[in-house]
Amino acid sequence: MCQWMTGRIRIFTTGGTIDKIYFDAKSHYQVGPPHIIQLLNELDLELGYEVTSLMRKDSLELTDDDRECIRSAVESSPEEHILITHGTDTMVLTAKALASIPAKTIFLTGALQPAGFKNSDAMFNIGMALGAVQVMDHGVYIAMNGRIFPADRVRKDQDKNRFTEISRES
Repeated sequence: MCQWMTGRIRIFTTGGTIDKIYFDAKSHYQVGPPHIIQLLNELDLELGYEVTSLMRKDSLELTDDDRECIRSAVESSPEEHILITHGTDTMVLTAKALASIPAKTIFLTGALQPAGFKNSDAMFNIGMALGAVQVMDHGVYIAMNGRIFPADRVRKDQDKNRFTEISRES
């Protein structure tokens, strides 16, 4: 049974591809400021939210200490509904680190292309996660590739560059 949200949504940003920007002179990408702030400011939303930037890291650079920082921020947040933007490579690891937090609905999402790119999936994934976090039961979920995955039943398929469901036995 779905619940209906009351109150605000807390959005935590951690970096990842969603926030990457390209530097011509350096010939590579770097994690920049959170794109979700600009994306949400451009919309006329009837939605209360607050954005907090926790870090600006590629998810492959996240450590156990970083995951503990994310967990601590989620646990201490007064909001019951949490959205975390995160790099896709280790999103599932962070979701697992949050799994035992009670009485919160937590969604992780990101993008396979930087949010600043025309063909990015960032806005779609953020929109999907924002809608779902308002109605799903407490737990930890990942919103990617047009689907909602329970955090304990998903993996990133590196070969196909997409998230896929796994069975509980896997």
